[in-house]
Amino acid sequence: MTKHPDQRQLDNPTWFALATKQAHLGRCEALAARYHPEVAAFASVANTTPEAFRQLGRLVAPGEHVLLTVLDPLLPAERMHAERLFAVCQMVDTGEAPSVAQDEVLRLGASDAPEMLELALETKPGPFGARTHEMGRYIGIRDGGRLVAMAGERMRFDGYTEISAVCVTDANRGKGIAGRLMNILRREIRARGETPFLHVREDNATAIGLYERLGFQTRQTFHLYRVGFG
Repeated sequence: MTKHPDQRQLDNPTWFALATKQAHLGRCEALAARYHPEVAAFASVANTTPEAFRQLGRLVAPGEHVLLTVLDPLLPAERMHAERLFAVCQMVDTGEAPSVAQDEVLRLGASDAPEMLELALETKPGPFGARTHEMGRYIGIRDGGRLVAMAGERMRFDGYTEISAVCVTDANRGKGIAGRLMNILRREIRARGETPFLHVREDNATAIGLYERLGFQTRQTFHLYRVGFG
C-alpha cells in the first residue's frame, strides 16, 4: 500500500523541515526552531502559544531578525516585534513533469556558492544565503562561464521537497530556462517518491502564471513576518 504524506505538514513547512530532515541545518527547541543565519532566514514555532514564542526568542539574538510564515495574523507576544511584509502563496505540484534536455545543465555545489549568492542578489528570487545550497540539490546553466540561471531544493520533510531560488538573469529571460530547470527538479523529486511544492509572493503574477502552466496549484496563503526580540 502506498504511503501518502500528511498534507498538514504543509501548513507549517519550516517547523517540519527543521524538526526532521534538516535539523542539522539549524537549532530547535521543543516548540521553536530556526535555520542557521547563513543557511536561511526562516524560523518557525510548533504552535502560536506564548511559550512557543518565548522559546523562539531564545533562538534569536538581540538586534537579529528572522522570517516567519503563518496562516493567521500574529498576535502580540512578550518581547516580540513583528512586521508583516506581504502574503505568500504556497503551490503544490499536481502535474506530470515532461522529460527535458539536460545538456548544459550543471550540478551546483559548495565551490559554486559565491556565484550562486551573486546571482540571487542580482535576480532577487527570495532569501538566499552563503550556505543555502546545503539545503538540497541545486542545478544551473552557465553562459560564457558565468552562472546565469539556477534552481534548487530548499525545505524538505516527509513526502515533500520545496523548489526554490528559481532565477534567470534579465539577458536570458524568455528562453524557457526557468521551466526547464524546474521540470528537471520536479522529475527528480517525484522519482524519490516525494511531491514538489513552492512558495511565491501573492502579487508575482508572472511567476504564478509560469508555475500554473507547469502544473502547480495554489494550496494555501501565508502571512510573511519579519520578527525580532528585545
